[in-house]
Amino acid sequence: MRSLLGVSLVISSVLLGGLAPVAASADVGAGPPVSHIVTADPVDWTPHVTDGQVWAMALIGDTVVVGGSFSATTDAHRRAAVNRRHLMAFRLSDGQITDFAPELDGPVYALAQAPDGSLLVGGDFTTVNGRKRRSLARLDPATGSLHRSFWAPVDGDVRTLAVSGDALYVGGYYRSVAGVPRAGLARVDALSGLLDEGFDAALSDAVENYPRTEAMSLSPDGTRLVVIGNFARVQGHDRQQLVSLDVTGPQAVVSDWSTSFYGVDSCDARFDSYVRGIDHSPDGSYFVVVTTGHDSGPDLPCTTAARFETAGSGAHSPTWINHTGGHSLYAVAATGPAVYVGGHQLWQDNTYGQKSKGPGAVDRPGIAALDPVTGRALDWNPTRTRGQGVRTFVNSPKGLLVGSDTDELGREYHARIGLFPYPRPSTGE
Repeated sequence: MRSLLGVSLVISSVLLGGLAPVAASADVGAGPPVSHIVTADPVDWTPHVTDGQVWAMALIGDTVVVGGSFSATTDAHRRAAVNRRHLMAFRLSDGQITDFAPELDGPVYALAQAPDGSLLVGGDFTTVNGRKRRSLARLDPATGSLHRSFWAPVDGDVRTLAVSGDALYVGGYYRSVAGVPRAGLARVDALSGLLDEGFDAALSDAVENYPRTEAMSLSPDGTRLVVIGNFARVQGHDRQQLVSLDVTGPQAVVSDWSTSFYGVDSCDARFDSYVRGIDHSPDGSYFVVVTTGHDSGPDLPCTTAARFETAGSGAHSPTWINHTGGHSLYAVAATGPAVYVGGHQLWQDNTYGQKSKGPGAVDRPGIAALDPVTGRALDWNPTRTRGQGVRTFVNSPKGLLVGSDTDELGREYHARIGLFPYPRPSTGE
C-alpha cells in the first residue's frame, strides 16, 4: 500500500445499439453507514481476475462473489492461478479465493443475495452445472451448487437484480419470463422463481428493438423502484428512459414523480439509450444516475452524473449535474459522504469540454468521488487505467469494492478487482 499522506478525508453493469449489457446489479452502493470517504490506497490482499471483464459483485457475509466474462484468476501475490469461469468468490477479510466454482456457459451481469442467504445470478447463459437455466439461477454461495427448485427462464439476458423481502426484481433485455410476456422487467419469488403475474410495468416505445432495463435501484425502504432503460413510455405514461415505480402493492404503479431530463434524442443518435447506472443514497432522499452518450454540453444529459431528489411529485430537474466532457460513466455508488462514479472518463467538473479539458475541469481518470451536496469532484483521486471502465461498486464494511476491465488501480497492480478501505479510526494521544 502507498502512503496515506495527502489523501483527502472530506466529509460531504462505447457499447452501441443495445446489443450488449452496460449495467450491473442494482443498489450497489447499499452498505453499512459510513462517515468518511475511502482512502485512495487500495488494500494489497485482494485477488486478481486476469482476463475479461468484471460486471457485478455481491457481498454475502464475509464472501465477495464476483461475476463477469472471465476465465482466469490468481491470488493477491500472483503465485497461484485458479480456474474460474464467469463466477468466483473470495473472503472479504483476507482475500482468500474460496472453493466456490460453479460452471456456467455464459457471462454473469448481475448478482444479489436472496432472503435465505443464497446467491441470485443473472446474465446471458443457458446452463449452470450442466443443467438448463436460462439467464437466471440461484446458487449456494459456499459450494456453488444449484438450487433446482428455482425456475424462471428468461428469453434474453438479465442485467440487473434487486431484492426486497421475498420479491426479486429482474431487469434486462428480454421479452418473456417462464413464457409469459414481460418487456424487460419482472417480479418473481426470490426463492422459487415463480413469476408474479400481477406485476407488469409495461415498458414500451423502445427507440430500437424492444424495451429493456439497463439498471435499477430499489429505495432503502423497499417502496420505490427507479428503473432506467431504452423505453419512452411506461403503462402509457411518458417516462423517457427513467421511471419511478411504487412497488408496495400487488401491481407496479407508475408514480407521479417524473423527469424530462433524459430525452431519447438528446445524445448521439447511435445510442438507443444512454442511461447506464443508478443508486439511491443510504437514507433514500435522493438517487444519482450516470450516463454515456458521447456528446457533452452544459444543458445535455450525456456523459454526466446527476442527482435527483426523491421527494415530491410532478416534474423534477437534477439538483446538480457533473459533466465528464464526453466520456462514459457506467457505475455509481452513493454512500452518504460521497458519490463514487466510474467509467472511462478523464475528467470531472468538465461542463464545457468536448473530448477535451474545459475550463474548471479536474483530472479524474477512470474513477472519482463527488460531493453529494454540490456535485463537485472531491480531492480523492486514486486514478486507474481506463479501459472500457468501472462496471460495479459495492460498499462493504471494509471499504469500496471496485470491479472493472483493467489491471491498475491507485497506481498499483489490481487486476479487475480492488478494495479502497475506510480510514482507520484515530486512537488519539
